Amino acid sequence: MNSFHFGQDRLTASLALKLARKEVRGLLGPETSRRIRNSSTAVEKIAQGDKIVYGINTGFGPLCTSKISAADTKTLQKNLLKSHAVGVGEPVDLEISKLMMVLKVHALAQGFSGIRLETLERIIWMLKKDIIPLVPIQGSVGASGDLAPLSHLFLPLIGLGKVNFEGKIQHAGDVLNQLGKSPLHLGPKEGLALINGTQFMTAHGVIVVAKLHNLLTHASITGAMMIEGLMASIKPFSAKLHQLRPYDGSRHVAQTVLNLLKDSEIVASHLNCARVQDPYSLRCIPQVHGASWNAFLHIKQILETEINSVTDNPIVFDENHCISGGHFHGQPIALPLDYATLAASEIGNIADRRIYLSIEGDTPGVPKLLLKETGLNSGLMIPQYTTAALASENKGLCFPASADSIPTSLGQEDHVSMGSIGARKALRVIENVEKIIGIELFYAAQAMDYHAPLKSGKIMSAIYQQVREMIDPVVSDRILYEDMETAIDLVKSGELIKLAKRTADQEGLAFETKWSELFEY
Repeated sequence: MNSFHFGQDRLTASLALKLARKEVRGLLGPETSRRIRNSSTAVEKIAQGDKIVYGINTGFGPLCTSKISAADTKTLQKNLLKSHAVGVGEPVDLEISKLMMVLKVHALAQGFSGIRLETLERIIWMLKKDIIPLVPIQGSVGASGDLAPLSHLFLPLIGLGKVNFEGKIQHAGDVLNQLGKSPLHLGPKEGLALINGTQFMTAHGVIVVAKLHNLLTHASITGAMMIEGLMASIKPFSAKLHQLRPYDGSRHVAQTVLNLLKDSEIVASHLNCARVQDPYSLRCIPQVHGASWNAFLHIKQILETEINSVTDNPIVFDENHCISGGHFHGQPIALPLDYATLAASEIGNIADRRIYLSIEGDTPGVPKLLLKETGLNSGLMIPQYTTAALASENKGLCFPASADSIPTSLGQEDHVSMGSIGARKALRVIENVEKIIGIELFYAAQAMDYHAPLKSGKIMSAIYQQVREMIDPVVSDRILYEDMETAIDLVKSGELIKLAKRTADQEGLAFETKWSELFEY
């Protein structure tokens, strides 16, 4: 897909990222433009009439009974953006700001928000020109929409706030003047339409889905490497076994690991050994990783519904039919984000256990601390402290943000989702687990070194060689944090997944499973 029609085509996390990265062009089609104009006209008529409609000719929140004159409806919207831009903390990543803009345009372009075509075109123009608003990371409670962050996001439309443009932080008004554009004068309801909505949460959710998919796939790779390195059994990955408890996630993980280990001489060397059962962190990879894949499916499904929805308030069907509802409330996305946080954390927990197993020295041929000469050398003793610290930190972050609610707006907004906090925590936990999985990759390669001259199968051999091209085996104590960072960067980049797919294609093998398409985002 080279172009995407806002308000018309179905959006996915992958497409949203491509739009934010300008890999796909976002357009407003003729039919969408017509719907937007009709909705805007309906709001103009309401603003000029006697019928009271929240946010069009009334104040906001607890001021919803304050009638605003037709002459003041535009000032009301400008004041709204200024008064609600109260975020604090460091700015979010620019990519999240871009995603917020993409997601907001798609929601408003559906034609139920009263936004003007001119306003949406200005946001699309800002994306095209890489004029990216600075949005503080804290200040949203995840109901009545992500009010504070969205206010900061759209202050530049009226010439206020700060933006990142050409690599510099600048005042929005100066950038508009530099490019020959005037600030917009918002029409009735436009300010409210811009800042009502869940786009701060869902922008984070898009990144969560992308990162979690990458993380889970790498966990299959590092898990398979540990199975080889620690000479664990592949019998628990049997397709016949998993037909008896047929979760999609479990079957996907079991088959992926079998695909990775196909034709492994290391696995074949101990098929008939006397070892009866492996520890859970090896034997239960399909069940534990698979449960996190099932959680991924849930957050993916919810996110795709949310980013294709209208989430502001009131909803304008026509000039005679406006409904003040609660589509801005973040609860539908807040709960799955908390679930995704737990799903990611558990991947870190079980990976840390495999890392610990690898240094115990219980695998034939694999020395304690993954080094032959210890005493003078500590070997790979201490990086496991790091994974333990990260896993523990994640446990503290797993308390669900959505379990909390603090009334706001003088009690008018008496239940809030705190989904914005859950969204930020989800990303933090995932980034911690990326580090744990990177360190597991480092350890697993070191364990595999001791099985030479036995070889892995084609796919795993290619992955192992890639790791060894970038990280030398540890033969005596050296500074390890640079090796750890290299391994972590490998995980974040997704290059090992691409290598696995490429090798599988070249060798006529399978890396992906019949469930892979189900998990695509």
